[in-house]
Amino acid sequence: MSARATATSPARAQGKDADRVLRVRITPRASILGFVILVSAIFAVAPARAYLDQRAEQQRLTHQVTELQVRNDELEQQLARLHDPVELERLARECLGLVDPGQVAFVAIHQAQGPVPPNCD
Repeated sequence: MSARATATSPARAQGKDADRVLRVRITPRASILGFVILVSAIFAVAPARAYLDQRAEQQRLTHQVTELQVRNDELEQQLARLHDPVELERLARECLGLVDPGQVAFVAIHQAQGPVPPNCD
């Protein structure tokens, strides 16, 4: 075979192209860019985690505020009831056993049970 035939043969040319395609050259610029991206990703993890933690804490606190508002409304209703003279008299009679002057207090006791305590909440 001649030198020209071997240099331009299609089988030989494909082999060189295949070597060029498989061989990837990393330039200094590409390696610096890769390093910067890697460092940025590492430093972005902590703030992202802190953000997610703070968001979860905010949701928990929002739920707690809602529960406390409901409890506050209940306490305000109880306070309004305690300003009523009829309610105060009922609580004095049932919880403290107080009676008006000249009255006699009786406690009913059932045969099988002892006295039932009043609801004094």
